[in-house]
Amino acid sequence: MKKIRKPSAVPLYGTALVWALYCLIFPLYKVWHFLPLIALGVLSYFGLSKLFPGVEVEVEEPEPEPESTGDPAADALIREGEVALSELRCLRGTIRNAEVQKRIDELSRLTKLIFDDIRQDPSDIPQIKRFASYYLPTTMKLLNAYDRMAFTGADGKNVAGTLEKIEDILDTTVAAYKKQYDSLFANEALDIETDITVLESMMKREGLTGSDFGGPHT
Repeated sequence: MKKIRKPSAVPLYGTALVWALYCLIFPLYKVWHFLPLIALGVLSYFGLSKLFPGVEVEVEEPEPEPESTGDPAADALIREGEVALSELRCLRGTIRNAEVQKRIDELSRLTKLIFDDIRQDPSDIPQIKRFASYYLPTTMKLLNAYDRMAFTGADGKNVAGTLEKIEDILDTTVAAYKKQYDSLFANEALDIETDITVLESMMKREGLTGSDFGGPHT
């Protein structure tokens, strides 16, 4: 969020009123008759601007455009993630339940991590596509329904029961998002495990492990 000054409309309306009164009182059939009118208008506008400087308001700063990965499929998926994150932020601002807000914060964090992973490992795109095509839109649908129902203020059996069910499923959803993010590292973990195994075998063969360290090569 950033603060900007929203100008007051008073200087414009005040200047227009001064001009209208001047036109009613003084003649305007010669060119030089307009000079005092212009000068009076300028003085009125700047004088009123000092008296009525406007108010400071907070506005949300636009999100920077994500850098292109060079892969159209990855870029399209990243943009999809940015739209989802923007909607989550909006829902976070309108839903008043503190516990639900916490779940949305965690869902937003995990969603950002999942989509950021594309930049480091484009091979994860198929997995993230499945996440983006079902889990994410379904989560948005549930949260939007929660927002609408909570906004009505109704306390009937159907509304209260639905709100409670959505609140309950959010914990499961957060856990699912965590597993989704962790699964993106399965290939990397396997590669690292393979590298460790190969490294250990080489060091053992060269006599560089345990009590053999520093001994003769075989």
